[in-house]
Amino acid sequence: MFFRRSLTLAIAAVGTGIFWLLGLPLPFLFGPLFACLIAALLGVNLKGAGQLGIGMRTILGVAVGASITPQVVERLPQMTASILMVPIYVILIGMVGVPFFRKVYKFDWPTAWYAAMPGGLQDMVIFGKEAGGDVRALSLIHATRVLIVITLAPIILTQGFGASLDSPIGQPAADIPVHELLIMTAAAIIGWKVGERIGLFGASILGPMILAGILSLTDIIHFRPPAEAILAAQFFIGIGLGAGYVGVTMTEVRRDVLAGIYFVLMLAVLTIGFTEFVILLKLAPPVDAFLAFAPGGQAEITVLAIIAGADLGYVVVHHLVRVFVVITGAPIAAKLFGLNKRHSTQGSNDLPRDHDK
Repeated sequence: MFFRRSLTLAIAAVGTGIFWLLGLPLPFLFGPLFACLIAALLGVNLKGAGQLGIGMRTILGVAVGASITPQVVERLPQMTASILMVPIYVILIGMVGVPFFRKVYKFDWPTAWYAAMPGGLQDMVIFGKEAGGDVRALSLIHATRVLIVITLAPIILTQGFGASLDSPIGQPAADIPVHELLIMTAAAIIGWKVGERIGLFGASILGPMILAGILSLTDIIHFRPPAEAILAAQFFIGIGLGAGYVGVTMTEVRRDVLAGIYFVLMLAVLTIGFTEFVILLKLAPPVDAFLAFAPGGQAEITVLAIIAGADLGYVVVHHLVRVFVVITGAPIAAKLFGLNKRHSTQGSNDLPRDHDK
């Protein structure tokens, strides 16, 4: 395991270096992502970073929480109109996605249902497993969704909206008071572990976010995590996305990965529609509107919001509402439709091998 993990880190580092030397965008995210993706598809037996990789996501949780200031809270009423669009957005995704996965790709009901839900990869895989779905298919479909969104979003931001992706991601660690660094570190670890203890989905992000948000609102912390920490988080997110394709077969590529690609194209139409609607109603600037409705993962969208200089509070509030709607609504709806019982003998697969996200 040590050799495989060291090899994975070395491949990721090489990818980062190549992207950096070529001047390509987001080298600390896309470098390890594509290096590990290519290696995984070539059959290299990679190993994700495990708890370290998950722990790195706490940095983004703290970054989001530190951005929740009294000013953001005061603006919540102004966000109401676009926030109310989020449940409609999720419902439309379900109406499009479930029939697609069920009728076109012939997945069973639990797999089709949870493949269509735009929630976090881990959450949807866990719910799908409990409902008797195909865990491997769910993992590959959602990993493909996140991979494509995080790859295309920067192109849309720069070419479509004229945004630059060179906004400061944070101050250097040397410029942040030591006591605030220590407080943020404690918030990351405590928020993560307490979140896990109470069964909070997405605990590695939401736990630190909640705790850091409280610290920000009570005037205890005044900075986001340092730039070095944000870059480290990008690096391990890239590894997690790329290494998620370890062991993928051509059959899975033809079915699960292609299904994920086609589904993302459908999501793109809905995302563009809601983004344009928000812009036309002048509810938010274009970049903020697009990122608020982009169907990516919390961690990945947080990174993009930071580097694009978007209103992090606005973007994150919308994604939190989306995650809340999916996490609370999907299991309830699945139970009403009897999905948890209908295929109890299916989906006995374990979580995908070496998937450390």
